[in-house]
Amino acid sequence: MIPLDVLRIFLGLLCLFFAHFLGRSIVRVRTHRQRPRSLTGWIIRFLITALVIPFRRGFDSITIAALTLAAGSLALGIWDEMRPKREENLTRQIFGE
Repeated sequence: MIPLDVLRIFLGLLCLFFAHFLGRSIVRVRTHRQRPRSLTGWIIRFLITALVIPFRRGFDSITIAALTLAAGSLALGIWDEMRPKREENLTRQIFGE
C-alpha cells in the first residue's frame, strides 16, 4: 500500500502544474485569445487538487508548502504569458537573403 503522504505530494505537484496553466489561461482570457470556458476547467482542476491535499491531515507542512508553491506557480504563469514573445523565424538563416 502506498503511504498517504506520497499521494499528497503527487497531488501537490499536480496543483503546481494546474496553477501555472491557470495563470496563463487568466491572461489569455483577459486579452481575448482564449474562451472563458477553458479558464473554468483550469479553475476546477486547481481547486480540486488544492482542496484534496489538506482533506485528512489539515494544514501541515505538506499542505502549506504545496499551496505556497502553487501561489508562486500561478504568479509565474501570469508573468510568463504577459511578457512579450519573440517570434523565431529561421528562414533567413537557412536560405539566406
